[in-house]
Amino acid sequence: MTAVTSPLLDAQVRSQGVALRRGLTLLGMTLVVPGSAQLAGGNERIGRFAFRIWLTLIALAVLFGVLLLTFRSFAIGLYANPITLQLLRWASLVLGAGWVLLFINAWRLGDPAALSARGRVIVPAVAFVLALAVGFGSWNLAAAFDAQSRLFGNVFGGGGDDTSNQGRYNVLLLGGDAGEGREGLRPDTMIVASIDAQTGRTVLFSLPRNLQWAPFPDSSPLKKLYPNGYWCKDESCLLNAVYTLGMNHKDLYPKSKNAGIEATMEVISNILGLELNYYALVDLKGFKTLVDAVGGITLDVARKVPIGGGTDLTTGRKYPITGWIGPGKDLHLDGYKALWFARSREGSTDYERMARQKCVLNAMVKQLNPVTVLTKFQEIAKAGEEIVATDVPTSQLGTLLDLAQRGRSLPLSSVSFAPPLILPVKPDFAKIREVVATKIAASEAKDDKGDQPKTASPDGSGSASARPSNQSTTSQTQADDLDSVCTVS
Repeated sequence: MTAVTSPLLDAQVRSQGVALRRGLTLLGMTLVVPGSAQLAGGNERIGRFAFRIWLTLIALAVLFGVLLLTFRSFAIGLYANPITLQLLRWASLVLGAGWVLLFINAWRLGDPAALSARGRVIVPAVAFVLALAVGFGSWNLAAAFDAQSRLFGNVFGGGGDDTSNQGRYNVLLLGGDAGEGREGLRPDTMIVASIDAQTGRTVLFSLPRNLQWAPFPDSSPLKKLYPNGYWCKDESCLLNAVYTLGMNHKDLYPKSKNAGIEATMEVISNILGLELNYYALVDLKGFKTLVDAVGGITLDVARKVPIGGGTDLTTGRKYPITGWIGPGKDLHLDGYKALWFARSREGSTDYERMARQKCVLNAMVKQLNPVTVLTKFQEIAKAGEEIVATDVPTSQLGTLLDLAQRGRSLPLSSVSFAPPLILPVKPDFAKIREVVATKIAASEAKDDKGDQPKTASPDGSGSASARPSNQSTTSQTQADDLDSVCTVS
């Protein structure tokens, strides 16, 4: 027996099908080109307004892309400005809310009354999911812009010298235990990175924390207190104590934001014969947060390094060794182990620690890539706020990042002013300056000869290795390629 269908019922079913397709199409149009659904559905005033905003955003994105290709440093500096980032934050929230309203309006333009019972569930459900996704995305984008704004605003305070000195930027890297009691901070890590302003080729100069007789320049107010260099009979006047010395004489630096930093920069600049542009102070305890944020680092470890150990110089308390790092090849270290690898003193010398610290820096430079920074920026930003202080201004970030990117595939030269090259108890400062000048000249000569960078993987991955090996690290005071030092024999 053949079922008889009513022509009126067939027309209603077809009409409801058309309404369902129309409703879903309008939502899809809103997702792809905000405002297009309103232009097609009859709400032209709102549609034109939304469409113009959409075209403006595309034009701005294209313009920024062109700036990145042609004036990269300017584009990055403009983006990193906290004011720009706050504008982007609020724009994300406002535009996200507007996009959500467009989905609601598109659902209404689809004529919900013409839908079947099933269509009245499907269309609003799709509209809700799309609006939720857009709203959630804009909220998270705004949060990312806010995190970046706080990072750049709080960390990159400016005040340094943005003029290259004889074609180089010289940056002082300090590492110590920060936080409460910072006035008593003694930086255990003091490295100057001298960067070619054209190629990014870098030479690292490490100074031992126990260097004595550190000479203050004539322009330093501390020169009057220590005219013959920083020295005490009890041999407590070490290079890493200059920070505390400066903080204890803040009155001599009335215009300085951080007298300890300024005093340290004065004396290290005078020791090396280099004009310093910037400094970066890193809290080594917080350093593990940063390493964890970027997913850890990979190192070769030739000789096992203890976790723990050592003696508290104040209380005399001895700490037990609780574990070991290595030995092994391509060991992946989290922040906790990377920090101990860089800082461990038990059974090793300060000079061995200096070598390990530079190997950790080398690993960070080689393995940190743009994809990691983009995908983990929130974690990196949070870590950076907690552990870093610097006088690099946001306007110079583009220049330095550009140089860092160029220098990533070039060998990293290194000099450690440690025995037998230099005796910390009685250092030859004329020899130190001679070595600095010679090493920089040799580095620049490589670029003059067209020295080609080493092949690097597209994402910058790969392991950097770290010696101590059985060979004495004190004999490895100089290297034209830090990768050759940070290796397992």
